[in-house]
Amino acid sequence: MNKKSSCKALLLGALVGMSSPAYTQVPLTSYQDSKGFIDVQALTCAQLINTYQEDADTLAAWYSGWYNGLAKKHFAHITRAKSGEHHLILYCRANPQLKIIEAIDVLLKNEASK
Repeated sequence: MNKKSSCKALLLGALVGMSSPAYTQVPLTSYQDSKGFIDVQALTCAQLINTYQEDADTLAAWYSGWYNGLAKKHFAHITRAKSGEHHLILYCRANPQLKIIEAIDVLLKNEASK
């Protein structure tokens, strides 16, 4: 790679980096109230994508249990749950202004219509 190509590659990398938002990861505990509770119905997609992966996993497991409980389902499908979490995170990155429960609602409706 010559010097001119190297400069173009660096410039392209810088532009790509600037076009994707930078997120500072914060622990899920940052969203707790004074008694240690998190209002999972108020959490936003921005908060989900700004937390650590293990915290996102915890949230995804909680939401999965909540929605499966509402549907009176008592089985866990781990592979499907991980895939669902991945889709939720991607959707939340594109829609950080939504509440997580709104994003889940959209994804569940999209899945049901297939």
